[in-house]
Amino acid sequence: MAKMRIDKLLSNTGFGTRKEVKGFIKEGLVTVNGRTVNDPGLIIETDKDDIIFNDEKIFYRKYIHIMMNKPRGVISATYDPSEKTVLDLLPDDIKARKVFPAGRLDKDTEGLLLLTNDGILAHKLLSPKKHVYKKYYAEISGLVDQDDVLLFSNGIVLDDGYKTMPADLEIISSGSISKVYVSIKEGKYHQIKRMFESLGSKVIYLKRLSMGYLNLDENLKEGEWRELTDNELKLLLSSVE
Repeated sequence: MAKMRIDKLLSNTGFGTRKEVKGFIKEGLVTVNGRTVNDPGLIIETDKDDIIFNDEKIFYRKYIHIMMNKPRGVISATYDPSEKTVLDLLPDDIKARKVFPAGRLDKDTEGLLLLTNDGILAHKLLSPKKHVYKKYYAEISGLVDQDDVLLFSNGIVLDDGYKTMPADLEIISSGSISKVYVSIKEGKYHQIKRMFESLGSKVIYLKRLSMGYLNLDENLKEGEWRELTDNELKLLLSSVE
């Protein structure tokens, strides 16, 4: 059972800033257990009290988890003075929950991006100690063969001398443009691109397909998003157990 000020709860749920919410309360738009609230500092019990805002029943959730199919040309950040960010693709009520990208995808990389306000979960997903695999589909300029598969499985030495953790490389097709799946359990800067560059090849297209047991919804178009289902959240949590 959690106790919280009514103005903080409504603000955290995405109904406005604390100042805006206080105004709504003064207008008589909020009831708790059938009684109109006029005190923004009223302490409520989040899993017990019946809260109505503007005729809408409020179900408080401390955390929110968003799946986005990140498009190319958008950066994985909460704010940038000149670039469009993934938060710019979300409505104000979701941004009010103070969500942030759990990890990042490069500007020209698309695919699965998790946005949440759950810092503990985000830390676990990104920790190399948890060994959470992230799977990507990639198109490579140049031939990819079984020798490369072996090199990936042993770890690749990058341009700065860092040797990556072992990674899985699966060849879909090989030719002047090779198509592959790559699974890594760490997230160094431009890691997959740099891994292939170390082998003399170049990544020309990259899309993240999964994080742990969470797969990108194929029905989400580029730039679209939705909240995780209960089952998807369970899968994600089981990835870091």
